[in-house]
Amino acid sequence: MSKHQLVSPDQQIGEPQRRYDSKEIAQYYRSRLWLVIERAITVVWLFAQFLVSLKWDEWLNQAERNKLKRAVHLRQTLTELGPTFIKVGQALSTRPDLIRKDFLEELVKLQDQLPPFDTELAFSIIESELGRPISEMYSQISEAPVAAASLGQVYHAYLITGEEVAVKVQRPNLEPIITLDLYLMRWLASWLAPWLPLNLGHDLTLIVDEFGTKLFEEIDYINEGHNAEKFASNFQDDPTVKVPLIYWSYSSQSVLTLEWIKGFKLTDTASIREAGLDPNTVIKIGVISGLRQLLEHGFFHADPHPGNLFALADGRMAYIDFGMMDQLEQHTKEALVSAVVHLINKDYLELAAIFVKLGFLTPETDIMPIVPALEMVLGEAIDEKVGDFNFKTITDKFSELMYDYPFRVPAKFALIIRSLVTQEGLALSLNPNFKIVEVSYPYVAQRLLSGESPQMRRRLLEVLFKGGQFRWERLEGMIAIARSDQNFDLLPTAQLGLQYLLSDEGKFLRRQLVIALTEDNRLHTEEVQRLWELVKDDLQPGRLLSAALSSLKEVSTEGIATILPPVAAFKIQ
Repeated sequence: MSKHQLVSPDQQIGEPQRRYDSKEIAQYYRSRLWLVIERAITVVWLFAQFLVSLKWDEWLNQAERNKLKRAVHLRQTLTELGPTFIKVGQALSTRPDLIRKDFLEELVKLQDQLPPFDTELAFSIIESELGRPISEMYSQISEAPVAAASLGQVYHAYLITGEEVAVKVQRPNLEPIITLDLYLMRWLASWLAPWLPLNLGHDLTLIVDEFGTKLFEEIDYINEGHNAEKFASNFQDDPTVKVPLIYWSYSSQSVLTLEWIKGFKLTDTASIREAGLDPNTVIKIGVISGLRQLLEHGFFHADPHPGNLFALADGRMAYIDFGMMDQLEQHTKEALVSAVVHLINKDYLELAAIFVKLGFLTPETDIMPIVPALEMVLGEAIDEKVGDFNFKTITDKFSELMYDYPFRVPAKFALIIRSLVTQEGLALSLNPNFKIVEVSYPYVAQRLLSGESPQMRRRLLEVLFKGGQFRWERLEGMIAIARSDQNFDLLPTAQLGLQYLLSDEGKFLRRQLVIALTEDNRLHTEEVQRLWELVKDDLQPGRLLSAALSSLKEVSTEGIATILPPVAAFKIQ
C-alpha cells in the first residue's frame, strides 16, 4: 500500500457540498420559466421524432428492415438528452426480457461508450481540482479516455509512485443539466399523480426525490470514495469480491483516482469462457453478493449495470462506481428476512402484515381481502412454477395487483427493486435459462440455519414452528435446499446449533424440541432417522465429536444439565 492510501480524505478535502433540495430547485426555476419551457420542448420534440419514425416504419411495412436504424436512433436520442435520460437507458440495457434485442445491443453502449468530452478540458479539470500539474502526479496517462459514461470519463494512468490507476473526471456543468431535468420530472410526477390510482400516484414525487438525492450523491466523488471504502469493509471477509483502492491524495469532488481493475464485462460471455471461468459461477457470486448487501450489510449497490461489474481472471467479481448506493435500516433488513421466511412458509397473512411494516400498504389497510391475492400471485411462484420464479414475473403480477388493491412502492424500495431486476438482467445475459431461485433459496436457507445473530435465530424458529408444533418437513427441506450448494458445510451450522441449544437463549427451543420428540407419547425416531440420512455424509463421526466437544466448552455444566432430565424421560414406542 502506498503512502497516499493512508492519507485521511478529511485531511485532504472537505465534506461533500452537493445536496439535492427540491424546494430550492423549484424556487430557482420558477423565476426562470423560459429555461424550463425550452428544455421541455427539446425533450418532447426528440421523443416525438423517435416515436413517429417507429410508426412510419409500421405504416410502410419497413419495421424489420429499419430496426437497427431505430435502435441507434433511440440511443442517440437518450445521449442527446443527457445524463438523466442516459441513466434510464442504462437501466433498460440490463433487461433482455423487457427490451427487444436490437434496442438492447444499442442501449448497452450507454454504459461506457458515450461520446467523450475534450481531453484538454479534462486535464485542466484535473489540474484545477488537485492543484498540481499532470506531470507531477502521473508518470503516464492515456491521451484519450478509455471509457466515457453518463457523468464522467476514465483515463488509464500510472502514478509517479508507480501504481496503475484509473482517473475518473467528471463532465463539466453537470449540476445545471441535472437540476433542470429533475425539476421537469418532479413537475410531471406531481401533475400525473392525481390522475393515477392512489397507490400508483402516492409516492411518485418521492420517487423522483429519491432518484435526485442519489444522482447528486453520484456527482460527488468524495462521497463515492467513502462508499467504496465502506463497501470494501463489508466484504473484507469475502474472497470472491474485489473493490478497488481509493487514492485520496489524487481525488476531489470532481476527480477520483482509484486502483485499475483488469477484468471482463459480465456481458462478455465469450471472454469469460476463454479465461476458463464458468458463467454460472460468476452469476452465483453476483447474486450472493447482492443478497448479502441487502440482507446482511444493508448497504447496497443501486446501479449494478454491466459497466460497473467485472469478472476477474482469478474468479473474483469486481465492483466499481460507488456513486449510487443506499443504506437500509436494521428493522428493514429484518423485515425483508421475515418476508422471505413467510414466503417459504406460505404464511400469506403474515406476509401481508410485513408489507404494511415495509410501507407497501398503509397501516389502516384491511389486509384480509389481499391475502388470497398474494396467495394466487406468490403461491404458484414457489410451488409448481418454482423454476419460472424471477423478479420480472413477480413485479409484473404485482403491477396487476396494484390496480385492484392499495399497494404502492415506497421511494426507498424503488432503488432496491431497480438493483434486483438489474442484477437479474445481468444474470440472464450470461445465462438465458438462469433462475434466481436456484441460487437465492440455498443462500437464505444457509443464513437461517447458521443463526449467527439473534434476529436470524428468531426467523429460524418462525420457520420451524407453526401453531406451537415443530415442523420436521421444514427442517428437512431447508437442509436439502442448503446442501444443494456443494460448498455448504453443515458441520459449522450444527456446532452453532448445539451451542445455541445449550445456551440460556435456547431454553425455549429445548422445551419445544422435547415436546416435538415426545409428541403423541412416543419418540419420533422416523423423523430423526430421515434427518440423519440427509446429513450423515456431512457429519462424519470424527468431525462431529470434535465439534461437539468444542461446543460443550462454550457452555456451563448447568447448561448441559438442563437438557439431561428431559432426554432421560424419552419413551421409545
